[in-house]
Amino acid sequence: MKGIDINEIESRRIAPYGVRSRDSRGRRHPEREHPFRSLFQRDRDRIIHCNAFRRLEYKTQVFVYHEGDHYRTRLTHTIEVSQISRTIARACGLNEDLAEAIALAHDLGHPPFGHTGENMLNELMKDHGGFEHNRQSLRIVDELEKRYPDFRGLNLTWEVREGIIKHRSEHDHPEALEEFALFRHPSLEAQIVDVADEIAYNNHDIDDGLSSKMIALEDLEGVTLWQENFDVVKGEFKEADIKILKYQTIIRIINAQVTDLVENILETVKKEGIDSPDKVRQRRAPISRFSPEMEQKNTELKRFLRKHLYDHYRVLRMADKAERILRALFDIYLKKPELMPPHFVADIERVGKERLICDYIAGMTDRFALTEYKKLFDPFERV
Repeated sequence: MKGIDINEIESRRIAPYGVRSRDSRGRRHPEREHPFRSLFQRDRDRIIHCNAFRRLEYKTQVFVYHEGDHYRTRLTHTIEVSQISRTIARACGLNEDLAEAIALAHDLGHPPFGHTGENMLNELMKDHGGFEHNRQSLRIVDELEKRYPDFRGLNLTWEVREGIIKHRSEHDHPEALEEFALFRHPSLEAQIVDVADEIAYNNHDIDDGLSSKMIALEDLEGVTLWQENFDVVKGEFKEADIKILKYQTIIRIINAQVTDLVENILETVKKEGIDSPDKVRQRRAPISRFSPEMEQKNTELKRFLRKHLYDHYRVLRMADKAERILRALFDIYLKKPELMPPHFVADIERVGKERLICDYIAGMTDRFALTEYKKLFDPFERV
């Protein structure tokens, strides 16, 4: 196909500190370029079409899927992170496709039952290399997805893989693998995904917390970020239903945080003369950060959510149940690997028994894990 230079079109709209496809460090396995899709667009598409991405639909964010149809799942959370990341990337002159690809892949390695599942698998694998969902995400795109005849995995670009393994949040503090250890920080595109992740989960957890009635509006009165926006909304929409007031407040909070982040990033790169992706990576601290004032408000909100939602007895009861389910599954597969599907067990010598079991459980949805538990331990359940 002639007449289209996608790399040139991309290059014209990206700031000097953004990552251009033509400057990518490439793929592990060389491939011919596509005539009208950039490297990062192809990465995005490969992620969306992979099995692990589809399974996010039935993986826990905070509420297990059967608690209700309107709560966030790991998939809807991922889509929200992707949308916020694209907005920030465009406003900052960054590569939207790279940011989107990293956002879509950042939770591929999450096991069933959210952070409870991750902590449980890490405990069960403590003598066999542990478990951390960023590493599992990278393992999925590098090894576990099987879609091509000449190599395992999705063969993503180095930049997307770097963004996956270096994803940082309140829950994630990964150590970079040697392949990615040249720079302290990833690209600015990857950094904005980190903050977009936090913006998304803080705000949708308010929404889901209120919907579940684990959080009451009165509880939020002392939370600055909520109260200052809720007061504006109430003044603007005096006759509105409480649900409308809730949604409008959350919209305002997201907008305020995204605006603060964009302004802070643009101010930093201008003040420090950051004019290349390598200068972004070599900086002592990440560039993608809130202003001190917004950071203080955000920290207050996170503390509120920890106390009133994540430590709520209903959430803790589900977490306790999840731990027992995952431990029981791990133990039974350890004693009898043949209870797993034959095509999976076929890799046991190459991968090792414990890591194979970990891969199998980590790939489960909440729904599958619950069903598998019933099939293996309930004598009246059909197998």
